[in-house]
Amino acid sequence: MELNDYQQRAAATDQYTPEDASGMIVALLGLGGEVGSLLTLYKKWKRDGDAYSTINDRIAEELGDVLWYIATIARRSGADLEDVAAGNLTKISERWLPSGVVGLPDEDCAPDEQLPRSFTAEFRNAGQGVNTKLSLHVDGKKCGSTLTDNAYEGDDYRYHDLLHLSFATVLGWSPVLRALLNRKRKSNPVADEVEDGGRAVAIEEGLAALIFNYARKHSLLGGVTHLDWPLLRTCREMTSHLEVSSRSLHDWELAILTAFEAWRQLKTNNGGTVVCDLRCRTMRYLPLAAAA
Repeated sequence: MELNDYQQRAAATDQYTPEDASGMIVALLGLGGEVGSLLTLYKKWKRDGDAYSTINDRIAEELGDVLWYIATIARRSGADLEDVAAGNLTKISERWLPSGVVGLPDEDCAPDEQLPRSFTAEFRNAGQGVNTKLSLHVDGKKCGSTLTDNAYEGDDYRYHDLLHLSFATVLGWSPVLRALLNRKRKSNPVADEVEDGGRAVAIEEGLAALIFNYARKHSLLGGVTHLDWPLLRTCREMTSHLEVSSRSLHDWELAILTAFEAWRQLKTNNGGTVVCDLRCRTMRYLPLAAAA
């Protein structure tokens, strides 16, 4: 049976006319009630175990009631059930599956306007506490300004360039890193303005601050395997007009977790080297002694 066919046939048993607003209220309350019935079934199964032999038949029955209310709510909202199902599959696929994007956005650019496909980034600390200064060296060359945490109390934000490195490595996108490495696409005025310009840089820096604040409240994501949906959705929405929009929420999650895996090791070892490979989308940490 097609979902829309079910929705149409279910409408024949709706006791409220299409014009009666009470029909929507009853459907919403009914959905909540049926979900509660499912929870009650599960409670009985947990309590009685195998003695509750009809559990599967009862679950199927309750799921049918849930489906009826969902179909009714969708119809009264002007939505086709098949469209609802298709939209949900798109949403959850983007959240839990890699985007499958092959290649990098700058493949057609001249080599000096491409992000380097592999490089090493060394983080060197000097000083103590909130005054600790950090310099980033990419392939042996100092990159950008010397950083501190820019905070009243040290919180290791000086390592935030790791997010830019991971965005470049996993997503193939980082206007900040392009600017630091002088790899902006000057030969393409539109890409130079939109993708590599000031607005894109500000968005990336804003996301880095937002993500760090989230990670700081969750032990720099130690032991974390999945991130909250609102954080990932914000990353996607803030970059929806940029080339990185082709990447899925799953890709964003991987980029963030990859960055903080290295971040925790840099913090523990007071610096080190990160080896980035954009082709393989991997970022590997090396202690300073091993990198020497």
